[in-house]
Amino acid sequence: MDRRRLLRGAALAAATGALLPPARATAAAPARSATATTDAATTDAATIDYPGALWLPATTANYTASERPSSYAVDRVVIHVTQETFDDTVKIFQNPARKVSAHYVVRSADGLVAQCVRERNIGWHAGSWGHNTRSVGIEHEGWVDQPGYFTDALYERSAAVTAAICKRYRIPRDRTHIIGHHEVPGATHSDPGPYWDWARYIRLVNLD
Repeated sequence: MDRRRLLRGAALAAATGALLPPARATAAAPARSATATTDAATTDAATIDYPGALWLPATTANYTASERPSSYAVDRVVIHVTQETFDDTVKIFQNPARKVSAHYVVRSADGLVAQCVRERNIGWHAGSWGHNTRSVGIEHEGWVDQPGYFTDALYERSAAVTAAICKRYRIPRDRTHIIGHHEVPGATHSDPGPYWDWARYIRLVNLD
């Protein structure tokens, strides 16, 4: 990515609020147990929830350990756009000072899926503790004003992940239950933005 594009993305983030700000800490639980378990040390296939995903774990400081759906019912998928590159998004999730994470990140160029938080745990992505407890968050590499990032590969792989999540938790595959970050009550973010093709996305989710 050239310097001009990076600067343009930085300017947009400054104007609209980057998707991954430290302020998301307000959506975290009031306190985390010192005995919370970590997945960071494991790399076998049992670690991931979506087959084929690359396990790039967020630091345990950036999510809440849980046992969903026993502890909280899961009935939403929240769609995000990173306002960052794929690599920088993963680094943010691995930085304990940032207090933010999502369960998955999808790369623009080839649709590579990284899982950063196990679905049983509560990612800090929605800006709302209530929505964090009930949802799985999927980040997509790109910027809301640059639709070129929304490639066929990104849509198709992301839709496959969402379809698998909906099947696992019996979530209806519709716009009531698959929502944008901007639709979370109290949200201050605009992602996935006006160029995200919701009709196409929901159609792809329902192909499986």
